[in-house]
Amino acid sequence: MVGGGNEFRFFLSCDISHPLAFRVLHAEHILLTDQKVPELFVECKLYIDGIQFGLPVKTRLEPSGPKYCWNELITLSTKYRDLTSLSQLAFTVWDVSSGEDPEIVGGATIFLFNSKRQLKTGRQKLRLWPKKEADGGVPTTTPGKVPRNERGEIECLERLVNKYERGQIQHVDWLDRLAFSAMDKAKEKECERKENLYPSLVVELCSFEHRIIFQESGANFYTPAPVSLSNELVTVWDPELGRTNPSEHKQLKLARSLTRGIVDRDLKPSSNERKLLQTIIKFPPTRTLEVDEKQLVWKFRFSLMSEKKALTKFVRSVDWSDNQEAKQAVELIGKWEMIDVADALELLSPDFESDEVRGYAVSVLERADDEELQCYLLQLVQALRFERSDKSRLALFLVNRALSNIEIASFLRWYILVELHSHAYARRYYGTYDMLENSMMKLVGREDGDEDGFRLWQSLTRQTDLTAQLCSIMKDVRNVRGSAQKKIEKLRQLLSGVFSELTNFDEPIRSPLAPTLLLTGVVPQESSIFKSALNPLRLTFKTANGVTSKIIYKKGDDLRQDQLVIQTVSLMDRLLKLENLDLHLTPYRVLATGQDEGMLEFIPSSSLAQILSEHRSITSYLQKFHPDEDGPFGITAQCLETFIKSCAGYSVITYILGVGDRHLDNLLLTDDGRLFHVDFAFILGRDPKPFPPPMKLCKEMVEAMGGAESQYYTRFKSYCCEAYNILRKSSSLILNLFKLMERSGIPDISADESGGLKLQEKFRLDLDDEEAIHFFQDLINESVSALFPQMVETIHRWAQYWR
Repeated sequence: MVGGGNEFRFFLSCDISHPLAFRVLHAEHILLTDQKVPELFVECKLYIDGIQFGLPVKTRLEPSGPKYCWNELITLSTKYRDLTSLSQLAFTVWDVSSGEDPEIVGGATIFLFNSKRQLKTGRQKLRLWPKKEADGGVPTTTPGKVPRNERGEIECLERLVNKYERGQIQHVDWLDRLAFSAMDKAKEKECERKENLYPSLVVELCSFEHRIIFQESGANFYTPAPVSLSNELVTVWDPELGRTNPSEHKQLKLARSLTRGIVDRDLKPSSNERKLLQTIIKFPPTRTLEVDEKQLVWKFRFSLMSEKKALTKFVRSVDWSDNQEAKQAVELIGKWEMIDVADALELLSPDFESDEVRGYAVSVLERADDEELQCYLLQLVQALRFERSDKSRLALFLVNRALSNIEIASFLRWYILVELHSHAYARRYYGTYDMLENSMMKLVGREDGDEDGFRLWQSLTRQTDLTAQLCSIMKDVRNVRGSAQKKIEKLRQLLSGVFSELTNFDEPIRSPLAPTLLLTGVVPQESSIFKSALNPLRLTFKTANGVTSKIIYKKGDDLRQDQLVIQTVSLMDRLLKLENLDLHLTPYRVLATGQDEGMLEFIPSSSLAQILSEHRSITSYLQKFHPDEDGPFGITAQCLETFIKSCAGYSVITYILGVGDRHLDNLLLTDDGRLFHVDFAFILGRDPKPFPPPMKLCKEMVEAMGGAESQYYTRFKSYCCEAYNILRKSSSLILNLFKLMERSGIPDISADESGGLKLQEKFRLDLDDEEAIHFFQDLINESVSALFPQMVETIHRWAQYWR
């Protein structure tokens, strides 16, 4: 069950042996003649074929504003399999305000199956019949369903909302917001016309993964209407839908029997079978193998052992419920050509439960160096959810690597701390945290002066103390009324007064963003706040090596999604550099220290909106810092090259990740020409603005390159296409990393089950490199010529001005 407030949705497996369950959400428009606030309770009875079944259930309704709400699930002893097609629930609302005999407010009944013998699900609004007790007879005298000829606009809208909540109407975020806003206004108008209102009770019935159809034992009782000559869609129910074909299953088991292993060992695929196998091997990790594809991979498993890319497909083709087959598969995995780290990450996804398979994946990860491991550490912490034991081989591996690298230890500790809020997996992460603490405390200092385990662990726990103090400071700053300058003065006053111990730490604290950097204290006069609703702190820290470190602390914002995007940008930057393509990206550090707080590295820069407001053009801004009379457009060639490359890099990356809500305020530019993006609240295609372009490429950026006909703009497009093809080669790695984050609770990933497919579509794996170049060039042209985003950007600037 997932939900909050008065909106709930039930998800139960399609098992008719479950007891009947539903929820009373609220009662509406309950007004008695003396206008008092009544004290109500609801009585519910189950009737089967007009006869009461079981004892009635009573529950009290608590007043909450104009509605009477109740927040507990009602479960009856009767099971779904005991129902008939004429089963109905009868609800009677009683008023017990007087303390004497209860008075009937009204009653209503609802049949559990509709006219097509489908079990009703989701939210149901029942009209109460005033002063009548619910009648469970057949036919009933108190039907809760409003007759079609009496339905008004509100009833029609509520029926559409029910379909929307059940997933029968496509969700379009920006259009949904407009629609629900208009509905709220329509309801307000309807409420003002009190003569049209009637008391009602809103209940929610359980939803199932598939439709539940009433069927008599033996034959299918529901017979679809005969096919007419008109173009009418007829639904035919197949009771065997989704079941395994026993004869096909038997044939597959015979074909995969162990006695076939002797024959299969010497089998070689034909040319056509080889082509099919190569196609299967190239499938992205999001692609599910069909039965015949699994059979083909299993048949030629011995000849595929020299192809490392085929291992994950082989593991997917194994029937792990068959002990003998699983045993043979484990033996083959040990003899297979060693796979890459990207494929090892796939084997750690929730699709694979075998301890042997997951252990093999960890053995591959053990070959990665610390720098590479940090690129995947966030996902590996998520993969702990899918292990079968608390002390898994993956957990031991992560802890052991943390003991030899303080950066890994610091980030591992923070990633685990954030997951302690997850009720379902808290025990698992508490166990891993204890394992990390106990192992580190046992470390003995070396003769070269390295710290012992106790001091190392203390240096990490003091990071938590620092964030707690920063949280207290932020609360005090937010309570200050007035201008931003007053809040800045309050911040500096707190740092110099009540929290003066922060100006000079007793012992240096490892920076949460860069654990090898030792912070020695805050510089109050160089600290400030940002002008936004959350008032993030911009703090300047002194360090042990004499330089300063600027950090942004935010409270009230979930930074886990930003953390994931920046981690992906950093990984992509690494992949591009391995191919000798440095696009001067700026993967600034982000660390979520909780589900609503975190830290970001501050990069001195200006937003494009500010630059265009003060300098009129990007070119003028760059001329100010890097003038060169002989250079292109009066700028040094190196600065312009940096700008072009960074524009290309972020154009490709934001397109692949589907980053939304791009405007000139979250595109920043440094004085050396590096452009970069911030604020990743919308990814994987989500965007609050209608009709967003494929990538954010405004005309001012193109003008800074000399216009669409210049050689520099041609170079920009060349960098884009080259970067796109390089990243397409590592699509499996990126897809596997996002797959491991599916249950992380990060909004745009957990809320959309098709997120992985959306990401896969952006790589266009159906195209070769040359076709991909033409495809991406078309995307660039489409983004530059898009008119609607320019209109939206203008509206955004007006909104910022009036703010």
